[in-house]
Amino acid sequence: MNNIPGDLKYTDEHEWLRLEDDGSVVVGITAHAQEALGDLVFVELPEVGQEIDAGDGIAVVESVKAASDVYAPINCTVSAINDALADTPESINEDPYGEGWIARITPGDRGDLNALMSADAYQEFLENLDD
Repeated sequence: MNNIPGDLKYTDEHEWLRLEDDGSVVVGITAHAQEALGDLVFVELPEVGQEIDAGDGIAVVESVKAASDVYAPINCTVSAINDALADTPESINEDPYGEGWIARITPGDRGDLNALMSADAYQEFLENLDD
């Protein structure tokens, strides 16, 4: 089973979120998602300053198998993007919870993070996918 960091929040679309000390939130896709996609070859990133509603696309990741949207888990404004992914999209495969982060966002309402899954809840969600 995947190593699921306990300090992150998760969505049922396989995004992870890490609340930073400055109140921003870093977003990426989970190890499960990158494994399902296979080797990533391209990442389309959002624009800094872009306002995105929860459930709308924040990025697109493309692998040799498929392209997949990455969804904004909460209402937010993009405050930074991981420019390094333009040259090294495989960073998401190699380190999905570290160097493979996609964007840093400013939440519209930090309270929205409370509705997301804990690591234990995400683990249970993944186990139920296999049923």
